[in-house]
Amino acid sequence: MTKRSVLNELKASASKSYAIKLKKFFKTKPGTYGEKDVFIGVSVPKIRAIVKRHPNLNQADIESFIHSKIHEQRLMGLIYWERIYSSGDDKTKKTIYNLYLKNIRQINNWDLVDISAHKIIGSYLLLGNKNKLYTLAKSNDLWERRIAIVSTFCFIKKGLFNETFQIASMLLKDKEDLIHKAVGWMLREVGKKDILALEQFLKKYYRVMPRTMLRYAIEKFPEKRRKEYLKGLIQRQADDKVL
Repeated sequence: MTKRSVLNELKASASKSYAIKLKKFFKTKPGTYGEKDVFIGVSVPKIRAIVKRHPNLNQADIESFIHSKIHEQRLMGLIYWERIYSSGDDKTKKTIYNLYLKNIRQINNWDLVDISAHKIIGSYLLLGNKNKLYTLAKSNDLWERRIAIVSTFCFIKKGLFNETFQIASMLLKDKEDLIHKAVGWMLREVGKKDILALEQFLKKYYRVMPRTMLRYAIEKFPEKRRKEYLKGLIQRQADDKVL
């Protein structure tokens, strides 16, 4: 199986009309987060199907996908890494983890982060030293900060919330809406596992949270409880204006 065969299938699956939709959805206009991203219009299920049909690509070819200017190729490379990692032994997992970090600058859109971070970075750090997450959370790079919080999804699934709460608290004053959404999403996932743990965190921080982050975090709460949290946030914002 050759790299060319895989790319030919990817190209054959492309849709110009879908590419136009993706460019709008991922904000590729000048000055936006996806400004330099190139889309050819292939859905995630189609990319996964191609990877499944051609599972035995070598690492050099996979890494070349990661460095492509075409979004769908980078996504495909990450799906390859995810599959290799999930079925690999400890040595293989370490290799994929290190390749991910080595090429982290290429993981530069929110879907690329969300499809891979918890399955590779989070999984690898689950039972070990988690300092790398805190380093990423302090990064000046938007996507590295998102990788830090989304990686904790792996821990949440295991009922471990400390890293999610710690990194969420670090990102409370982040300026990026995509970070607000990611943190709120992870907090919401905590709430699905342990609503009391989430409420403890919210009682401490909800008044200083960005509105989007709070809305995502409390999305599954009963309507009355959601309104109570939002009312408290609105009151805090009104008080801040007076001051």
